[in-house]
Amino acid sequence: MAEQSTLLDKLDALATRFEEVSTLIADPGVIADQQRYVKLTKEYKELQRLMGARKEYAQTLATIQESKQILLNESDAELKEMARDELSQAEARRPELEEEIKLLLIPKDPEDERNAILEIRGGTGGDEAALFAGDLFRMYSKYCERKGWKLSVTSQSEGAVGGFKEIICFVEGQDVYGTLKYESGVHRVQRVPATETQGRVHTSAATVAVLPEADPFEVHINEGEIRWDYFRSSGAGGQNVNKVNSGVRLRYNWKNPNTGEVEEILIENTETRDQPKNKERALSHLRTFIYDKEHQKYVDDIANRRKSLVSTGDRSAKIRTYNYPQGRVTDHRIGYTMYNLPAFMDGDIQDCIDHLIVAENAERMKEAEL
Repeated sequence: MAEQSTLLDKLDALATRFEEVSTLIADPGVIADQQRYVKLTKEYKELQRLMGARKEYAQTLATIQESKQILLNESDAELKEMARDELSQAEARRPELEEEIKLLLIPKDPEDERNAILEIRGGTGGDEAALFAGDLFRMYSKYCERKGWKLSVTSQSEGAVGGFKEIICFVEGQDVYGTLKYESGVHRVQRVPATETQGRVHTSAATVAVLPEADPFEVHINEGEIRWDYFRSSGAGGQNVNKVNSGVRLRYNWKNPNTGEVEEILIENTETRDQPKNKERALSHLRTFIYDKEHQKYVDDIANRRKSLVSTGDRSAKIRTYNYPQGRVTDHRIGYTMYNLPAFMDGDIQDCIDHLIVAENAERMKEAEL
């Protein structure tokens, strides 16, 4: 009963805010302020879902109470049978509703809805690490296809025998960062490399970093201080390759607000044969880079408070092992194991991500004392 009253108290407190927001989004002054209006509309939709759950929860509790009273006080057999059925259904629904409400009450990370920068780099293991980075890129490409997201390569450095020393992508779609953020960390592979003549299993690694795309208004950049260079793209492509200066390189001196040190940022983009588009993407990458740097303290604070390896963005943690001889993939943060490695490497990673989301939500429920 204490848990029920706590949930109802929380929901009743939010009902007042729901009425307030309902009034505000109809105010012409608020509508004129687009940034505030969009923020309040989003809050309204979230609160509306909670109010719907609040109404059903209150009705379910009332049904349980009424059914128990009928069973205690009524002598009519038919009425008592109906009460038993209603009581059984309501008691089965109550814990489901309580879990739904707890999840809705967890404060959402405002960054979850953002697009993301996906960076994959070969780590320890030389050529084999670069090949594995290429395999991870293919895995994420396939996953993005399944999700209906758009993945664009912004820069890449190929390995000597294939794969990538480094590849950076921009991923657009719904809730991209909130889904892919669990992939940040060190990915380890155990397999016999193509270059191995003795058939010995080697262990190599690649790092994955997922960063939320920064909005233009959140990061201050003095575009007049950016130094631009233009160059001809190289590699296979259309007639413009090696003939038109479509590749762009920017240099920008950024002062770290946390340390006061000035750091030169260098970013290249050869994504398209359209120079203005490449400039736009390079600027977007610059904003995201600065955003990530300036928000690192925030990320660290969250990580320390949560004390969980799930979704902390700790890029030094070995989060997952891909064991080819055993056809097994294991996520070390939650003890998740899947024995269909080929399907996983073909982009079938949603089940693992779902388990990580459940684990993080459990942690956040504890923090919110729900």
